[in-house]
Amino acid sequence: MDRNRAYTEFHGFISHCVTNTFLMTVKEKLNTRKEQLERELKSFASRNPHASGHWEAKYVDFGRSEDENAAEVALYSDNLSLEHALEKEYRDVLNALSRITAGSYGNCRYCNQPIDEKRLLARPTSSACIACKVERKKAA
Repeated sequence: MDRNRAYTEFHGFISHCVTNTFLMTVKEKLNTRKEQLERELKSFASRNPHASGHWEAKYVDFGRSEDENAAEVALYSDNLSLEHALEKEYRDVLNALSRITAGSYGNCRYCNQPIDEKRLLARPTSSACIACKVERKKAA
């Protein structure tokens, strides 16, 4: 390995080390988002008591007429789609918080290389580096 490459790899690693300050910042962002997601989900769904991290959209009864029944089904369908999207993000947040606790946050789950801090700040739930994410999308 030539000297410049060794220098770059060494200093590249140092600049990607996850500091306690950085982890506290990310953890705060994740906890704030977790609280937001819980509030949003509670507004139209209830926790599934049999499955941790899962929610169930509530079915609202508007009445007995055809128009009211159609409105009930439409609202439930919309809420179900929203529930699935928010629930996935909620689980991603919980997983990221677990990785912080376990000490593995900031490392790619595929190649175990450090994930760029800019990526983690933009998307704190990231569990893959850009290179592995691109590779996985190509394979899909």
